[in-house]
Amino acid sequence: MTHTHAPAGAPIRVVVADDQTVVREGLVLLLGLLPGTEVVAAAADGAEAVRLVAEHAPDVVLMDLRMPRMDGVEATRRITGDHPGTGVVVLTTYSDDASVLAALRAGARGYLTKDADAQEIARALTAVRDGATSLGPAAQERLVAAAVSAEPPPGHRTGLPDGLTAREGEVLTLIAAGHSNSEIARRLVIGESTVKTHINNLFAKTGVRDRAQAVRYAYRNGLAGAD
Repeated sequence: MTHTHAPAGAPIRVVVADDQTVVREGLVLLLGLLPGTEVVAAAADGAEAVRLVAEHAPDVVLMDLRMPRMDGVEATRRITGDHPGTGVVVLTTYSDDASVLAALRAGARGYLTKDADAQEIARALTAVRDGATSLGPAAQERLVAAAVSAEPPPGHRTGLPDGLTAREGEVLTLIAAGHSNSEIARRLVIGESTVKTHINNLFAKTGVRDRAQAVRYAYRNGLAGAD
């Protein structure tokens, strides 16, 4: 089941998934106070989250990772696979490498730790509803650390994969390090519109659809490293 994006100005429809009752109810109350946000359902575990997504077709799921019956990673994998119109923002206590990478590999497009404030959560929900990626500071730090320490793959490349140019490779490496388009433009001393062109070209060549997939592609191909 899929659904189209809500009309401009429509509230962001959210399902909250967290096994801790006090946290779940607190998030429902918090989101209810945010303008332009509507909580349509709340789940106590991953299996219930999957069922509620099928029932309500929300724009975004705010997903805990550690839950009984079905954890957040498996629930994210099922939701993004079966309901591509619904994005997932992980909201968890954990920001270790394994948790961040597992969530992104499962298809999450947002990752925040539970010390995030209401505005950070609101920005992440909006970004993911609009098809973008939103990684909180802790997740970005872990991704950069993982990239810096990553071993190059067997048969390390002699040229860039998929016909990427040297400049596109540089842009991809900076995306993997968590930099925004404006930061990439400053680092490479090029215009932001040129950065967007390079990103469109490398997305087309590699077949990735968003920045989270680009990060995973960079890891697989040894293009994530110190910047």
